Amino acid sequence: MAPNETDDTTTAGEVEEPRAGRRKAARYVVPVTVMGVAAATIGLVPALADSGDPDLPDITAAQLIEKIAQSDVERLSGTVKITTDLGLPDLGGLESGLLSGAAGGEDGEGGSSADPSGRLTELASGTHTLRVAVDGPDRQKLSLLENAAEYSLIHNGKDVWGYDSASNEVYHATVDEADAEERSAQQPPATPKDFAEEALKAVDDTTSVKVDGTAQVAGRDAYRLVVEPKQSGSTVGAVSIAVDSETGMPLKFTLTPSSGGSAVVDIGFTKVSFDRPDASTFAFTPPKGAKVTEDTEQDRGHGDFGGKPERGPKSEEDLAKGLDGLRMLGEGWNSIATFDTGAGAGLPTEEEAGDLGGFLGSLGDQVKGDFGKGTVFSTRLVNALITEDGKVYVGTVTKDALVKAAEAGK
Repeated sequence: MAPNETDDTTTAGEVEEPRAGRRKAARYVVPVTVMGVAAATIGLVPALADSGDPDLPDITAAQLIEKIAQSDVERLSGTVKITTDLGLPDLGGLESGLLSGAAGGEDGEGGSSADPSGRLTELASGTHTLRVAVDGPDRQKLSLLENAAEYSLIHNGKDVWGYDSASNEVYHATVDEADAEERSAQQPPATPKDFAEEALKAVDDTTSVKVDGTAQVAGRDAYRLVVEPKQSGSTVGAVSIAVDSETGMPLKFTLTPSSGGSAVVDIGFTKVSFDRPDASTFAFTPPKGAKVTEDTEQDRGHGDFGGKPERGPKSEEDLAKGLDGLRMLGEGWNSIATFDTGAGAGLPTEEEAGDLGGFLGSLGDQVKGDFGKGTVFSTRLVNALITEDGKVYVGTVTKDALVKAAEAGK
């Protein structure tokens, strides 16, 4: 049994660099998009049940973090379970439509049911079983198992294929090999290791990090690394990462909220092998009679399975370039992103948007302060405040923390 041991590490800083000019934000989509922020970061990471309490050599938190950093696993296959409980409101499918529309185009229409930009939003809630296979940076396959159907996403060299067996529809895109290095540097978290590394970027003097015993994950011995905020006011209670004792690869990622209850995200392998998958795993030919949709757009990316650059922000500075006027307030786990929608007003009123305006307003909590009035939209992890003059405050912080930030910024 590895002992508890605290080892704080400092890595992060603060960015406050607004970009000149503004773009008009989509006022109707903002609240639901904000709800999906945390879900979007989940990407394709795997989930599981653990058992046992293996006897492993003692290791410090600093040594375990270094072991994660040095892990070089590039080939694996296995079965994955993902359970996500963000506490999203039940919109009767409206949220999935808006999120997939935002990912698939300006109007979200005319796409394919096999387009991954829409299908992967299903991982934003509930429990899902996946099969995954990886053979280096150019070959990956993910299959989402459904009732009497299956959705598969395959990246094989220059080709990216999506196949929906229920509708017999196929999505196809090509990847420019010249952009491979840039894509690799920009891609968002897409494996347990990537996701754990993103979480560890938040480690600074506001964070407690310790080794909290051992576990067995998918039949493999693992150390349990626990990361917790020292500050009050964050919605994050703790992050637990099960790290394979042999390879240093994170096998399980669990995020629990400060409010208590079940995990917000529980992701990990139920079965895993580090042998090279057979090459035929990544071969794909559209079935006879399938409807094939070619993606000819030049500016879309689809997680870790290729697509077109850009792949997503590498840093808060890059994110600031993508959102006009974005600033980061506070530090550590209490950081809050704020930007101006440029609309000059908050949510649309019922007079402006009919029933939709009132419906969106009913999803949030009305608040007021020195900044005026606003609406807070909440999940169990991410909260967002939209003020009546069109400013947005978003973070993994409590509603009160958002109100204080808006008052301080007034």
